[in-house]
Amino acid sequence: MKYYQTLAFIALTHASSATHAQKPQLEEIIVTAEFRKTTLQDQSASTSVVSAHSIVQRSAQHLEEILNLVPNVNFASGASRARFYQIRGIGERSQFQEPLNASIGFVIDGIDFSGLGTAGTLFDVDQVEVLRGPQGTLHGANALAGLINIRTAAPTTEPFAKIELSASEYDTWSAGIVGSGPLMADELLYRLSFNTVRSDGFIENDFLAKDDTNNRDETTVRGKLRWLPNDDDSVDLSAMYVDIDNGYDAFTLDNSRNTLSDEPGQDIQETLALSVAWNGQRERMNLEATVTAAASETDYGYDEDWTFVGIAPELEYSSTDQYFRDRDSYSAEFRMLSNEQSRVLGGTSDWVLGLYYLGDREDLSRRYTFNAQDFESTYDTDTYAVFGQLDSQLSERLTIVSGLRLESRKTQYSDNNAVDTDLDRSLWGGKLVLEYTLDSNRMAYAGVSRGYRAYGINAQILASISSTDDPTIGNQLRGVQDYDDEHLLNYEVGYKASYSENRVRSRLAVFYMDRQDQQLKGSFLVEREDGSTAFIDYTNNTAKGNNYGLELELEWLVNEELNLYANVGLLKTEFEDYITADGLDLSGREQAHAPAYQYAIGGNYNLGGGFFIRADLEGKDDYFVSDSHDSKAPSHNLLHMRAGYEAQKWSVALWARNLTDEKYFVRGFRFGNDPRKGYASDSYYQLGDPRVVGVSLNYTF
Repeated sequence: MKYYQTLAFIALTHASSATHAQKPQLEEIIVTAEFRKTTLQDQSASTSVVSAHSIVQRSAQHLEEILNLVPNVNFASGASRARFYQIRGIGERSQFQEPLNASIGFVIDGIDFSGLGTAGTLFDVDQVEVLRGPQGTLHGANALAGLINIRTAAPTTEPFAKIELSASEYDTWSAGIVGSGPLMADELLYRLSFNTVRSDGFIENDFLAKDDTNNRDETTVRGKLRWLPNDDDSVDLSAMYVDIDNGYDAFTLDNSRNTLSDEPGQDIQETLALSVAWNGQRERMNLEATVTAAASETDYGYDEDWTFVGIAPELEYSSTDQYFRDRDSYSAEFRMLSNEQSRVLGGTSDWVLGLYYLGDREDLSRRYTFNAQDFESTYDTDTYAVFGQLDSQLSERLTIVSGLRLESRKTQYSDNNAVDTDLDRSLWGGKLVLEYTLDSNRMAYAGVSRGYRAYGINAQILASISSTDDPTIGNQLRGVQDYDDEHLLNYEVGYKASYSENRVRSRLAVFYMDRQDQQLKGSFLVEREDGSTAFIDYTNNTAKGNNYGLELELEWLVNEELNLYANVGLLKTEFEDYITADGLDLSGREQAHAPAYQYAIGGNYNLGGGFFIRADLEGKDDYFVSDSHDSKAPSHNLLHMRAGYEAQKWSVALWARNLTDEKYFVRGFRFGNDPRKGYASDSYYQLGDPRVVGVSLNYTF
């Protein structure tokens, strides 16, 4: 009898242990954008990661459809998709004739796409990482305020294939297929994906009687090979083809979805990109080398008057503006990373040393109604950098991280307006961070980091100085012929913790950013003979500005059925001692595209039997749409829903984005463009997507 009692006790003990072991936990998240892969909870920085699961749950096709999940991140459209991003209130909002030095780094599989956000398609993406704050050690001049890193899915050791189909309102549909697995046992693996998205868009052109002048036609093809010749080396080859052939007909004189354009524009990007990455583990160190190449052709144009010939015969003007850009980008990076055998300072310190090169070649052809001939320019940039980082463990709990990047940047610019200039400058960035581990579930950090954004010239200003006889205007133009580097110091403290056996996680960061020689985009409004206005864009430096706030992210796995999250960003921005080139005093005013709050809350509930329902509510405060006037995009709140059924190999879901059909804006301008009102200055906005209801099907085999 005692024998059977013992067996029963052992069985109960094992059952209890198994039940305890099977308690649901939040999945560990790995950040790959750093020099060394690290868990999100252990990283001493403010970072958000949007997983493949979240992308699918939001039926997201493009980066713009998930960024509202991330605290203190905004975006600007002014095109068919969001091309430009802002982190903590810093970032570009547009590009026209002038060359662009990006403030937000944008990388896909190690390839630099900064300033080309249209390429941010999301099919077969493993995760999107958003690093907030300057990445002066990690990425350099293109990451003054942060970095967006898209990592696509990797080849698998087991054969795998899936098909995804979706259909929704406005004649929208998408189709995608993925295949992955071994080509040579465990030595050579592959992954190939294809996705296409088609939509008539959300605009009705009443003049042309068309509903597809703002259409979306987007195709992405990705291919990957992973070669594992031995246990110590791996080689990854990635290729990507992106074909965006979208319409651009978004602005109206009455801020509606009914345009009157007689010559609708286009937003086209065709990119072919390649990267090769080698990782080698050696006895004394690990080695990494990456080489990338990307060729992009873009065609961005629009109907400048937004109307048709005849709307106001005695006052109107008619014009189109079109920008053709060819951009070739090449990069090479080599890193040496310490291992257990090569740590320094008595074995307490890990180190990274590296070299980097980035070459950009950009040719622009602008075709503009009011130009006697096409404008042509060439902008070449060569960047060379050396960088290093030291992670020193001062005690069992305390670690200090120090990083430094030295960069030499050479630019050459020439155009057919007789502007020809060479610029050569050295830049530097770095960081110093203290990490303190309270226990295995909690850590805190405090640090300072320095970022930078490169100098440049205002080519359109240089070409316009000799065209005016007005001494006042001439002096204004001469005052903004070029602009200096911008430097940013970011002071940040953070706390990360997990509770309840890793069923609750929190991340909190508080920051203060001190901007020196802050670069701002402005424009002179030049009145034409017909009373309409034209823009001369320029970039200028203000004395300084400051941006401060906090970011809080919470995750709670309540039980096996319910998963909740809440993300909040608070932001305060201000110009100090800033007067625009045309005399407008903006001292003390908030910076553009910097809402005082942003939030995203939601969760997923498994109803049982494979059925589920998900809800996301997100919103942001109002914000100025430009640094040169006082027009604002109002605050808004968006509700998204998804419900469906999920089996072992297939799933189907009914979803809705912007369920309440909230009216909100994604780009804004203020100037005079309505001849019926005598070209009186007014605010004009591009509307975000309306309510869209659709269905998605996923099958894995």
